[in-house]
Order: sequence, then structure tokens, then C-alpha cells
Amino acid sequence: MQKLLLKNIKTLVSVYENAPEKVSGKEMKNLPCIDNAWLACDDGIISDFGSMDEFPGITDWKDLEVIDCNGKIVMPGFVDSHTHIVYAGNREQEFIDRINGLSYEEIAKRGGGILNSAQKLRETSEDELFEQSKQRLFEVISQGTVAVEIKSGYGLNTESELKILRVIKRLKDLDLIPVKATFLGAHAIPAEFKGNKKGYLDLIINEMLPAIAKEKLADYIDVFCENGYFTAEETKQILLEGKKYGLKGRVHAEQLSHSNGIKAAVECEAISVDHLEFCNDHDIELMKKSDVMSTILPGAAFFLNLQLPPARKMIDAGLPVAFASDYNPGSSPSGNMKLMMSLACIQYKLTPEEAINSVTINTSYALELQSRLGTITSGKMANLVITKEINSYGFLPYAFGSDLIDKVLIKGKVYK
Repeated sequence: MQKLLLKNIKTLVSVYENAPEKVSGKEMKNLPCIDNAWLACDDGIISDFGSMDEFPGITDWKDLEVIDCNGKIVMPGFVDSHTHIVYAGNREQEFIDRINGLSYEEIAKRGGGILNSAQKLRETSEDELFEQSKQRLFEVISQGTVAVEIKSGYGLNTESELKILRVIKRLKDLDLIPVKATFLGAHAIPAEFKGNKKGYLDLIINEMLPAIAKEKLADYIDVFCENGYFTAEETKQILLEGKKYGLKGRVHAEQLSHSNGIKAAVECEAISVDHLEFCNDHDIELMKKSDVMSTILPGAAFFLNLQLPPARKMIDAGLPVAFASDYNPGSSPSGNMKLMMSLACIQYKLTPEEAINSVTINTSYALELQSRLGTITSGKMANLVITKEINSYGFLPYAFGSDLIDKVLIKGKVYK
């Protein structure tokens, strides 16, 4: 049995004997901690923890690794519930175009945006796509991410969507961290279906979905509900078809305009609704009556200079809120969840406690991993972050550009 003991922990963060599935509203400010703590793991699972003042001592040293965490904070690793890290190349030219005054919508109309990524991906072999994506996965793990969702959506035809999902499966099979796969064929209308959206919807429903289900390549289904992309009614149609194959819904909603994506997500019992820049008071009331996780993607709003989603209002209204990276080549080319936590505090006025909950326990719920990750609880996976020596967990979002992670533990073993 492989055993690990973390001792002299300055602060052990997010400690629960019986953890809730998620935290909502005022509860998001609660962050149970133990100062001067210890934590034990057996075979990659948290087995016990407590105060050093009550440390029972070591009775069996066999196969035991001990890490002295003096001056350091230990907390659950980040769970990133929204990424697109399987893509080919990059879109730095579009970044320059935006600096020169073009909008995201104008770039898309010129064949840029999602269609640009689709063209590059179709020209890239599965093996090369896997190698590029594997390096991004390694990168985010080294930054403290211990579980991740990855979407397709840069293929936009059956062959290429399957290629992306097979790459995601290969990343899963590396058995590094939990990986959830989402089918996002409804990300945009491909060039070959211009003026024939119905034809593309038929392709998604009648060809892509059955092929994906046959190979068991996806856990979820997602739709970009937005003006010029897919309407609320089309979103519902796609989500309901996905449900027939056992795929729970996720929705890109209210990012560039208000398109009733939240309403569609709630009606289809989606697990998560993401972006939310144009979320209004009625949407908040709809979400309060549902089990959906409202997910903010601060990297995209920052990178595209969009209006900010009303995260503070959502929390004050009693909603649970998650923050994820949206790591993708066009609108959020970063999977650094510590940075996302800083943006949550600086731009969205979350407290450090709310920010930590938003990238751990609530994102775990958004991926249905709440029984395995998101808190320091006996029986959960020992996928943890050990910081460098810092004064408090508030220093993590404060020092937004500093690498403050000393070690990342995956299944109780040091990854970084």
C-alpha cells in the first residue's frame, strides 16, 4: 500500500467530514479550514486529517512518504469544468486583428473564429492532434488542475468530430486525472452548410450522435446558443436528442447577446450553463428553480473585452456559481485556474473563499465529480495542491501573476 503523510500544514483548506455536493449563495463564503494540520492518504485516497496538536503519530513507516508542509497551504486541486484544449495550431493573428479594431463577430464573418480552427483541425492528423493536446493537458496539471472537461466542436463534420473525441479518449486513457468528454458538434455552422442549417442539424442528430454513442466517446452534449449560431429551440432539440443517448446537457449561453440559452438549458435539465455575460434577473430566477450550475468563464470575457457576467448578483441571489477557464485558441488561450480565481476576485468581486469554492467544489459538481473531488474529505481522491510558503490562501488570487504552487499531487503522488 502506498502511503503519504503531509505534516505541519500551515492551513488545510476546504475541510469537511461530510461535504455538500455544492455551495450556493451565502454558503460560498464558508471555507472550513484547519491551521497547523496533517493529512494522510492511502493508495491515492484521503484517509484522515486533523490538527498537529492531536496528531496520533506514525505506527507503520513501511511504504510511507512524508512531506513537510511547514509554512505552506494544502487545498483541493482545481477542477476545470469547461475547456476546448483539443485543437490544432493557434489563432494569434485574430488576436492581432482584434487589437486593430475588428470584433469577434467580424472576424467570424471573414472565415475566422471557430471555422478557422475547424479548417486547421481537419488538416491535422489524429496523432499530431493528440501530441499537441497532451502538452496542454500536462501544462494545466502543472498549474494545479486535477480534473478537466474537454469539448469537441472544432471538427464540424462527422469524421473530424469523432477524431477530436477519440483524442479526448486517448487523454483519458493516460489515466493522469479524471477527464470528461463533451460533444459540441453544434459549435458553429460549417462552411459547407452555409445557408443550410437544417442540413447540418440533421447531420448532428442522425449521423454524428449515433456514431459517437456507438463508440461511447462522450459524457455530455453541448450547444452554442447564440445569434448567428443556434437558437434556443434548436438548442433544446439537440439536447433532447442527446438525452436519448444518455448524454446530459451543457449550454454555451448568453455570451454575445441574450438568446434564451439559459431557459433552454433549464427546460432540458442541463447540468451546467456557461458564459452568461447577458444573464438577466429572469434568468437568475429560472436557475434558482433548477439544479443547473451557473458557470462563469472569466478568461473569455477578459480576452474578448466583453461585459462581465453578473456573478456577484447571482451569488447574492442564492445561486451556486462555478468559474472555469474556457481554455481555447480563439477567446481564452489559458487554462491557468489560479488566474481565473484572481479574475473572480478582482473583476467579479468574489471573496477569496468564494473564489476557491468556485473552482473546486462547484466545478466538481458541474462535472458530477463531487463525490470524488472538490474538498478535503476522507474517501475522496488525493488530488491536491501544495502551495509555496505564503501568508494565507488570500495570497493566491492576490498575486495573480506569480507561480505559487509548489507541488501538485495526483492520486497521492507528486506530479510537479
